[in-house]
Amino acid sequence: MTALISLHNNVLGKVDLASNWLTPTLARLVFVAVLLVYYWNSAMLKIDGSIFSPSAGAFGQIFPKAAEAVLYDVSQMTFFQRVVIFFGTIAEFVLPALLLVGLFTRLAALGMIGFIWVQTLVDVTGHGVKLGSLFDAAPSIMDQRTMWTFLMLVIVINGAGPISLDRILRLK
Repeated sequence: MTALISLHNNVLGKVDLASNWLTPTLARLVFVAVLLVYYWNSAMLKIDGSIFSPSAGAFGQIFPKAAEAVLYDVSQMTFFQRVVIFFGTIAEFVLPALLLVGLFTRLAALGMIGFIWVQTLVDVTGHGVKLGSLFDAAPSIMDQRTMWTFLMLVIVINGAGPISLDRILRLK
């Protein structure tokens, strides 16, 4: 039993020493592997030729009830709707790109947390997605978005890690 405890302590002690750089690096890698393309594809659906021309898809994604009411005619969008779609699209391109390269990473991760929960609010109120709840046996959007948020919190707390522009520029 003593040998097993010693092996455990030796192996996990080395992992513990590496956690300062390993945890944020793996968090960014998981984000890139799982969510980067998801967000970039979503942003691409929101533009119609240029970033300044929102698509009917963007209108329908962000303001589904309003878009449906005018049969997805983008010329019927209000100024407010155009501004929200523009900045939402910019956020979907810029925040994941900043996380990818590790620049202003903590701020980008905070921005992504806000984006995730605004996205969730739109999914629930606009698209009728059931929020679900935590601590039950049925995985739901609440479970998914809580995990995404936790991933971003790891980055907010630990920074970008050693393989990042933040490290090169000596940003905290």
